[in-house]
Amino acid sequence: MSRPQNKLRMGYFPLPEAEAQRIRRHLVYGDADFCALDPCAGEGQALATITAGAAGHRYGIELDANRAEQARTRTDQLIYGSCFDVDCRAESFSLLYENPPYDDAMRDEGTAQRLEELFLQHTYRWLKPGGVLILVIPVSQLAVCGNILSVQFKDIEVFRLSEPESARYKQTVVFGVRRSRRERERLQEREISWWRLEFGRKSRNPDALPVLTDRPDRLYPVPEAAPIELVHRGLPVDEIEDLLPKSPAYRQARRILFAAESHERGRPVTPLHQGHVAICAVSGMLDGIFGEGDLRHLACWQAVKTILRLEEEDDEGVTTIREKEQFSHCLNLLFMDGRTAVLTADAPTGEDDNAACNQTASTQAIADAAVTGTADVPRAVRKFRLEEVRDEERA
Repeated sequence: MSRPQNKLRMGYFPLPEAEAQRIRRHLVYGDADFCALDPCAGEGQALATITAGAAGHRYGIELDANRAEQARTRTDQLIYGSCFDVDCRAESFSLLYENPPYDDAMRDEGTAQRLEELFLQHTYRWLKPGGVLILVIPVSQLAVCGNILSVQFKDIEVFRLSEPESARYKQTVVFGVRRSRRERERLQEREISWWRLEFGRKSRNPDALPVLTDRPDRLYPVPEAAPIELVHRGLPVDEIEDLLPKSPAYRQARRILFAAESHERGRPVTPLHQGHVAICAVSGMLDGIFGEGDLRHLACWQAVKTILRLEEEDDEGVTTIREKEQFSHCLNLLFMDGRTAVLTADAPTGEDDNAACNQTASTQAIADAAVTGTADVPRAVRKFRLEEVRDEERA
């Protein structure tokens, strides 16, 4: 997935229900109460499935307001805020399920660190000795998290997730049991080094990992734990948002931060040529909603950079390669029924760019294609190409 799309989703990649049910079969709950935490709870469905049929206390932390409201109905305590603003007594939870955001975080000194490692580093201390860790991360981040896993956890197993949504993001699940202090002190350096190398090898060979199935070879017993209380030290974002419009300082700053839109009306002195229209289009001035009924669609223009590669061979057999950069415009269409289409400036294969073409007919053909969403544009006047694309291909 592209980085902008990842940012838009806030790194939220929920665990498929089928995979959560398979994870549940690897766990054994006793009659005593337990405490389970999901620091990236999302809607809370994954934690509810993993702990289904067991009597215990479920806790969650979620940064998104809408998902936090849904997770609140599936947990005993839900913190709406950042996991890094939550305080918890060390070695309190008996089960830690963690599916952190898949992204980078910038440090104060300007270096980047993976969020998977940051979340694990911040939360593993909350897991009591003998507690079970369930970590869902991309396979490429096994080596990054391996530094903590090799020291703090034992009885580690790594599985590859097979559901289509999980396979798309190359997700893996790591099972582990928290070591006690005495076990950590007895660790040999060669054992730690071996596990670090093993995590690196697994991250480079994802196809060699076993697939998570419904028939586990090893069961992980979840120890008992007494109820606890999570404390949020962050700012109450919702309350601040409600009180902000009532602030006199904000009302004064709002006129500067959110200036009123200016509307210019009038006719140009001279007719616009193609360059003028292209500049208006790619700057967003021609974006909007057009059409009626089923043909109603959202139009969004953008500039596209292309590179022309020309190869010339002289009489002596020497080949000269020239590359030329140019910009063209592209029109993205989204229809009411969910169809998406793209109008690009690429000429059809085999068509000469300098071929004579009736400009009026071309403009009308483009307009008809934008309204109907079809590619039935005559070849003689087709200067734009219409192609259907799926959302996942453009993500």
